[in-house]
Amino acid sequence: MHVKKDQEVKVLTGKDKGKTGKIIKAFPKEGKILVEGVNIVKKHQRATKKGSKGQTIEKAMPINASNVVLKK
Repeated sequence: MHVKKDQEVKVLTGKDKGKTGKIIKAFPKEGKILVEGVNIVKKHQRATKKGSKGQTIEKAMPINASNVVLKK
């Protein structure tokens, strides 16, 4: 992979094209990376205990490492 953890990258393609962020985690076997503030999705979480409420969580999902370039 051409990028590593803690590097600043710019997204080249997809719905977050043009956004920049820091790499939080890299998955070399899958060729994917987790970038801070990029590819955010909403996940619905069910209530775990009786009487508690479910909630919506915003979570960053991995993107392909080939869709980013190092920011200078």
